[in-house]
Amino acid sequence: MTDRVTKQANEVSLIVFACEAGMGSSLMGANQLKKMVKKAKLDITVVHAPVQQIPDATDVVLTHKGLAAQAKTKAPGAAIVPFTMFFNDPAVKAVVEKLKAGEAIESEL
Repeated sequence: MTDRVTKQANEVSLIVFACEAGMGSSLMGANQLKKMVKKAKLDITVVHAPVQQIPDATDVVLTHKGLAAQAKTKAPGAAIVPFTMFFNDPAVKAVVEKLKAGEAIESEL
């Protein structure tokens, strides 16, 4: 069994923007991601959740690098993409661009 999870673009229907407690800057980051997904015309649901409450059906988790290991434990079947900035992080933009181009998202853990 490998630690790397790869989700093909057509398999992604739920992205979770996971944080530690569920407020503040991470909520703004989640809203920014929702706007980016909508602008890209992707049929993907984006939700914001504390890392310990990631839904089972999650395909991709975007979370701060300090929470990535917890996210991997909570959602072992999801591609985990860590970021460093809650707003305007290149890793978040890259996920949307890859999905828009039909490319796979690979877990970076």
